[in-house]
Amino acid sequence: MGRSLVLNATLQPLAVVPARRAVVLVLKEKADIVHSNGIVFRSERVELPAPSVVKLRYFVNVPFRARAALTRRAVFARDGWVCQYCGAAAENVDHVVPKSRGGEHSWENVVAACRRCNSRKENRTPHEVGLKLLHEPFVPRDGLRLALGRLEPEWEAYL
Repeated sequence: MGRSLVLNATLQPLAVVPARRAVVLVLKEKADIVHSNGIVFRSERVELPAPSVVKLRYFVNVPFRARAALTRRAVFARDGWVCQYCGAAAENVDHVVPKSRGGEHSWENVVAACRRCNSRKENRTPHEVGLKLLHEPFVPRDGLRLALGRLEPEWEAYL
């Protein structure tokens, strides 16, 4: 069906929701359609373009978050879906310093890895196995882009 970008009344991006949820926001007069993707939802009495971007009619206060949420999808997006040991397609998330050895579950210690490198490394550090990181793990600046995953072209103007 598709996804829709939800903007605050100040045009700040808030979240991505299924298109069906965006239609409900519009029908309940809580949001206005900013961009449509060309599809039209029809009922007996209403015809509504499928929203790709909606703007809330009221301001929603969003608490400040100093760091982006550490999720599997966000780690893959930060690392470009590439294994940080060999450059192959990533399938797993790996702790550089294993948790069993005191490594933290933090942005600075988690990387995307392919199944082969992750199995080879097991419960050891990369140095012990002879692996070298292509890029040092870091805390990303733009957490919203990482959380969104695939971006629609019409969203770019608002991100």
